[in-house]
Amino acid sequence: VFCSWEQTVLQNPGENNSIKTSKYNFFTFLPLNLFEQFQRIANAYFLFLLILQLIPQISSLAWFTTVVPLVLVLAVSGVKDAIDDFNRHKSDKHVNNRPVQVLINGMLKDEKWMNVQVGDIIKLENNNFVTADLLLLSSSEPHSLTYIETAELDGETNLKVKQALTVTAELGEDLQKLTEFNGEVKCEAPNNKLDKFTGTLTLRGEKYALDNEKMLLRGCTIRNTEWCFGLVIYAGPDTKLMQNSGKTTFKRTSIDRLMNVLVLVIFAFLALMCLILAIGNGIWEYDKGYYFQVYLPWAEGVNSASYSGFLMFWSYVIILNTVVPISLYVSVEIIRLGNSFYIDWDRKMYYPLNDTPAQARTTTLNEELGQIKYIFSDKTGTLTQNIMCFNKCSINGKSYGDVYDMSGQRIEINEVKKVDFSYNQLADPKFAFYDHSLVEAVKLSDVPTHRFFRLLSLCHTVMPEEKKEGNLVYQAQSPDEGALVTAARNFGFVFRARTPETITIVEMGETKIYKLLAILDFNNVRKRMSVIVRSPEGDLTLYCKGADTILYELLHSSCDTLKEETTEHLNEFAGEGLRTLVVAYKNLDEDYFQEWIRRHHEASTALEGREDKLSELYEEIEKDLMLLGATAIEDKLQDGVPQTIETLAKANIKIWVLTGDKQETAMNIGYSCNLLNDDMEDVFIIEGSTSDDVLNELSDEINIQFEKSSKKPKIIPDEQANGVYGLVITGHSLAYALEGNLELELVRTACLCKVVICCRVTPLQKAQVVELVKKYKKAVTLAIGDGANDVSMIKTAHIGVGISGQEGMQAVLSSDFSFAQFRYLQRLLLVHGRWSYIRMCKFLKYFFYKNFAFTLVHFWYGFFSGFSAQIGLDTSYWTVVNQFFIWGSLSVYFAITFTMYSDGMYLIFTASFPFIGTARNTLSQPNVWLAIFLSITLCVLPVVGFRFLKAQLKPTPSDKIKEAKKRPPPPSPKRRLRRTSTRRSGYAFSHQHGFGALIMSGRNMRPKSPFRWPVPKHHPLSASAVRKCCKLTETLSWSRDTDLTFISLPCFICIANLLS
Repeated sequence: VFCSWEQTVLQNPGENNSIKTSKYNFFTFLPLNLFEQFQRIANAYFLFLLILQLIPQISSLAWFTTVVPLVLVLAVSGVKDAIDDFNRHKSDKHVNNRPVQVLINGMLKDEKWMNVQVGDIIKLENNNFVTADLLLLSSSEPHSLTYIETAELDGETNLKVKQALTVTAELGEDLQKLTEFNGEVKCEAPNNKLDKFTGTLTLRGEKYALDNEKMLLRGCTIRNTEWCFGLVIYAGPDTKLMQNSGKTTFKRTSIDRLMNVLVLVIFAFLALMCLILAIGNGIWEYDKGYYFQVYLPWAEGVNSASYSGFLMFWSYVIILNTVVPISLYVSVEIIRLGNSFYIDWDRKMYYPLNDTPAQARTTTLNEELGQIKYIFSDKTGTLTQNIMCFNKCSINGKSYGDVYDMSGQRIEINEVKKVDFSYNQLADPKFAFYDHSLVEAVKLSDVPTHRFFRLLSLCHTVMPEEKKEGNLVYQAQSPDEGALVTAARNFGFVFRARTPETITIVEMGETKIYKLLAILDFNNVRKRMSVIVRSPEGDLTLYCKGADTILYELLHSSCDTLKEETTEHLNEFAGEGLRTLVVAYKNLDEDYFQEWIRRHHEASTALEGREDKLSELYEEIEKDLMLLGATAIEDKLQDGVPQTIETLAKANIKIWVLTGDKQETAMNIGYSCNLLNDDMEDVFIIEGSTSDDVLNELSDEINIQFEKSSKKPKIIPDEQANGVYGLVITGHSLAYALEGNLELELVRTACLCKVVICCRVTPLQKAQVVELVKKYKKAVTLAIGDGANDVSMIKTAHIGVGISGQEGMQAVLSSDFSFAQFRYLQRLLLVHGRWSYIRMCKFLKYFFYKNFAFTLVHFWYGFFSGFSAQIGLDTSYWTVVNQFFIWGSLSVYFAITFTMYSDGMYLIFTASFPFIGTARNTLSQPNVWLAIFLSITLCVLPVVGFRFLKAQLKPTPSDKIKEAKKRPPPPSPKRRLRRTSTRRSGYAFSHQHGFGALIMSGRNMRPKSPFRWPVPKHHPLSASAVRKCCKLTETLSWSRDTDLTFISLPCFICIANLLS
């Protein structure tokens, strides 16, 4: 088995699968880290000073006065960088040492991930991470299907299906056949396109086309598949996940960049002062120095006044270096470290449910948090919890889900007990519902309610898994469908099993088998799906669910009144940000259906125009539907997300959502978390399929008024739009918009909008959007996410924040700050960020003032010392004095006081110290402490009074916010939000188009089940003999179709006894 690139041989078979996210190794740490640290101009400056101090002719200070603080600064920063990189090494080692089964010499052997090579055949089992980018060869599932979860790649938790080639599926798990497999794969060079793959497999002289549907990408997780075998195509850094990861960069704050500029200005000022003093020295030595040669001789080698002035220039560079003291950087690092501890110790950012505190993983970026202008956020797992919950519904014109008291007032859910589903042995214990009236309607056998939940249990593409008797696990292509089927299960309509021809449900404890006759699959145009089933009683029924804008056009005229009531409920549901869906049904005539199914078969086998013919047939039968009601699903947001976004918006911070989800899903979340709202002038959707289409949509359709510049600016100034707008752009259109001639138009338009949502974007596109804003806007950016697909944008932004969520720890390991919930971002920015920035600014102002005052004393002293580079104030002396008076003043004061009035001093110097015990007696008197207290109060009171009056008469914005927080917020008036129908129609089926056909074909069905024994379809027993089985009559209700495929275990034993 070998692999070769079609374009360029970028990776030879045999290259390993190890990855590296660290920056240094043992040998490169010192040179690379020193190179990064000496990018700080001050560090380079002090290295230059050290060199000067080693020259005796010009040095008036010992060399160690510069070496010690310089080494201290470099060591502190180096240790911090080493610890950060050590953690990256640990993460890399953990990933690279994961075990995997590799086929070697006809046997499966455990190997580490890092030792996997291109061309290896490896075996993966259920719930395993995919080791590298693999070509799927075979699997345990029928037709070699493999189910995967791609949350680490695109944030989606719904399952996707991959299928191997038929020619490789025959290999199965036969190790001998797999060992003898000898083929050649030619494919494209490694790239970052997650949704595309092109290649060919040459096997036994035949060529077979390869595409993305046959590839398992690194970062995916195997689900619902016992085992599968794959051929390694891309390994290590060439995998698509690593191609999208980006590089770890050295991040510096705007304060650092400002300090570099200030240092350059101060250098110029320092050079000017040294030049003035050097010229003064030359003039003084030429005019006066001759008379002082006896006791102030020139240094050895100095033979002229001009040369003396030249040496004095460098001497004064050393003496006046305190204008940019290295202690500045030591102090800055200590302040940043202290600010980092404040973040680590903040109990209000601690998440007790999974014992996760906030963590400042990088200590050098704290003050940057107070200057954030743009936030780029992932959606799945960052804003949401990845949990879909059946929240409300409308059945036959009655709304369920809200709870009311006797007076008709709505009660908060947290004050109501959950519905008890213990009567249903197959109920999901995690499901929660609070409206008891719906359960009562089900128990009273209300016909519309039963029909409603029967539809939810039949009309879907969910696959059940029952590893233990009664323990059902649903695997859904869409989390929405999983929530609907789970709701039906708890209300007594349990979806139990399916075959290509049947669906088994347990209705109120009674098992019924419905014959599945057709699935009218979902696509983006239809925005609905339908199933046609035959009940055990022989009734033919079409069940349909979909977007209200679509289904309302297909309803029978008799539903007009019910449609108005349901529309009112839909408006209420949509106003709460719920994902809505309309359900309907239709009873079919037997003769018409037989004619329709014949034409359906002809259309499905047509060679030309197959899709159009099927669509016409679907439209024909999906008419005159009878409305049942509507469902409302909550895509659960993390706690506090809407409030956090609202607060950040008040701080003039713009939030962009970059997600791999569908457009409808992303917009739904936008409304739920208050990013989008009905008060906006418009929400523009960019979905052009060519560069010209995207340009037209950006420039023509979006009529936002702003002045256009004739030339392409490097930095786009802040502009104000003529209203509040939102922008939604798809990943396909974004690819064109990021091109050179469109990127400026994109960033100008997007920055004028209050909210920007980019959907269906790849990890690399996320990083490109962040880089685009950094390039054209003079603003500090922050990226926040929780999965491996967010790593690239986290590394690209000025600040990267990782959330320790359900998608692993990849984002946390690449981040600068981490915590468990999105709502903590508000405190991180508006409390820690703001305070860190204020502390740093105040410190820098004082520090530069102090150092200029200290340095200018030496400059002025030079005019009185013959410009001889003498030190006016000895630095060591002032250091000792500062330490003594700052840290020891109180202790020294009390020590001297008690010593002067001690017994010992009285005995030694009786005449001089006659007041024995005075200090002790004085401090033991209450009136003395009262006098001290009053003195302090009188000294502090004017300052406190001044600040109080200033806050009352001329309050700052901070004072206004504090005062507003003290007052209770006025109760918001409750009103019904009326959204447009397109808003409600945003319900997103996330399952793949064509999955219904996959179910009907039976290719994804197992031929066996843990709790069913297979028997021949035409078994030798008569129906009457089967019905006499003692166990069978208790567990099954027979359909009219007597050709049974599966029989339960106890029944099989009874039948065997009857046969014998």
